[in-house]
Amino acid sequence: MKQVLTNNTLLKILVIDDHESVLSGTVAVLQKHYTESEIITAINAYYALEQVSILQPDIVVMDLSIPKNIGVIAKPDTGVQLLRTLMKNYPDLNIVVQSAHIRTLVRIKPEIDSHKGGFTVADKSLTTQEMLTRVDWALQGLTHTKDIKGIHGGLEIKPEWLQVLSLAFDEGLQDKAIAEKMSISERMVRHYWSKLQDALDLYPDQGKNIRIQTEMRARAEGLID
Repeated sequence: MKQVLTNNTLLKILVIDDHESVLSGTVAVLQKHYTESEIITAINAYYALEQVSILQPDIVVMDLSIPKNIGVIAKPDTGVQLLRTLMKNYPDLNIVVQSAHIRTLVRIKPEIDSHKGGFTVADKSLTTQEMLTRVDWALQGLTHTKDIKGIHGGLEIKPEWLQVLSLAFDEGLQDKAIAEKMSISERMVRHYWSKLQDALDLYPDQGKNIRIQTEMRARAEGLID
């Protein structure tokens, strides 16, 4: 599921929200932006899991405060548990959390850190364009979690990310050579780049080379000499 999708690719998008007005509004925005798309909806966790299993969407855009099933009260913890299940069963699934309860994601920080698919957060207070940007980033397999208060309690860099930095900027290796050196896939190398850039608060910006920005920030933070 993790892939860079062009405007000509038919996207499968699953939108999960139990508020009818929010659900229809999100669908309308996504349909306008992704004209070549199939958009599926779900209003509870049970039906969402069923839809993911059957339809294998490219991306899930979901609220956290949702009910487990019909007739059950919506709770943010239900969305958190659904995320746990999705990330465990579909490690390459691209996910956007669009919610007013994003701070609860701090409970599943380890799962988010290890998730291989795109994972971005869009507070419901964001503008339409900002929300669409987060969806675009997730479709590119990028991570953006800076809006989650408490999830970045100081700069946390994993050893494998430091190794990628060193091989790239101290030894001048490209991703393919880095993968061979570390005995991992190129896909995993790209995953490490995404996690590192999220930790450094770096995201795609038109006209700027994110790899160069990463090197500059990493040197400024003392991660490489």
